[in-house]
Formats: sequence, structure tokens, C-alpha cells
Amino acid sequence: MLELRPNCECCDRDLPPETEQAMICTFECTFCVDCVDKVLGGICPNCGGMFVQRPVRPAALLAKYPASTKRVLKAEGCAPVRAA
Repeated sequence: MLELRPNCECCDRDLPPETEQAMICTFECTFCVDCVDKVLGGICPNCGGMFVQRPVRPAALLAKYPASTKRVLKAEGCAPVRAA
């Protein structure tokens, strides 16, 4: 089950469970759509994978399966993945 992390790892923008502005990679690294498009060029800086829009968990299921409250932030900041 997805964690539904609460923030963008790059800019720390809040990404509540109902937002359509959250993007995730296969490892569930979580970024806002603005950082994915304007900073990261669509490539995850953690794993090099691509992003997809994070699904929205139906509100009726959030009580039973709540979103994560653990914030993850890249201490070194965000930068696009550089080609080798």
C-alpha cells in the first residue's frame, strides 16, 4: 500500500492525500509536479526512474488506511540527474 507521503522531497511543499499535484517514482520518492517538471526534468534524483502521478486514496478509506505523516526532505537540496 502506498504511504502517501505528505510533502515534496525537493521544496517541502505540502502534498495532502487528495492532491493531484503529487508525483512518485517506483520507490515512492515523492515530489510536487512543479519540481518534477521544472527542476528534475522528469527523472527521480534518488533512483533515476521516471515519475507518475500519485493516485488519490478515496476519502472513505483514509480513516482505515491513513496517509503517512513522516516528512522526507533532501538535505543536500534538489538538482537534476546528470547523464554519465
